[in-house]
This record gives sequence, structure tokens and C-alpha cells, in this order.
Amino acid sequence: MSIDWEEKPDLNITPLVDIMLVLLAILMVTTPAIIYEENIKLPIGSKTKSLGKIPDLEVRITKDKKIYVGKNQYQYNAFADSFILFSKSIPKTTTVYIRADKSLQYGSIMYILKSVKEAGFSKVSLITEG
Repeated sequence: MSIDWEEKPDLNITPLVDIMLVLLAILMVTTPAIIYEENIKLPIGSKTKSLGKIPDLEVRITKDKKIYVGKNQYQYNAFADSFILFSKSIPKTTTVYIRADKSLQYGSIMYILKSVKEAGFSKVSLITEG
């Protein structure tokens, strides 16, 4: 009997694949049934004081550059100083909405936006139709 040292044995991996598929099927069936439970002690809150919602502030600009904040009317040229004085009693976390006529130029609206930002408001949005 002669041994052929050049011959390479064939590796039969079919049983290995079968075993892996069975294990994968078992894992897929049992995983949804596993429930993880973590005991967490939540702090007890007080119901005596509730936070009130801060009302939003709307700035409207007409096409002839008249500015309305609520019921107050301001002139375009004096808006920056007037708005800073007006906003001293308003919390700076208030959301400010700017609603402007579409015929106004970009620079006019950005002047109002800059004035509102300089007054200390960080939540400022421009309102559009659509």
C-alpha cells in the first residue's frame, strides 16, 4: 500500500453547518421570551407645585414696517431699544415667533431677528405659510 503525500483530504463541513443552523433556530425562538427585569427605585415627586406653561411671544411685521408685539405697536427704527425695554419682564426661555409680510426685504426681517436675539431670547422662529 502506497501513501500519496500529494493528496489533500476533503473537509466535510455539512454536519457543522447543520448544527449551527439548529443552534441559530433555537436562539431565534428563545430570545423573544427572555425578559430582563431591573429593579429601579424612582424618586417620589411632589404634586403641590405644577409648572405653568410660559406663553409664547409673537412679533408681527406689516408690509409698511409697523411692528406689533402682542397689542403694542413699535416703529421700525426704534424697535431694538423698545423691545429690550419691553422684554425685561419676560423670561428669556419664552419662545418668540416672528411673522412678517412676504413683500419685506430679507434685511428688514433679519434686523428684527437680531434685535430679538440681542434682547436675550434664544428660542426664535420665523413663521411661514405652508
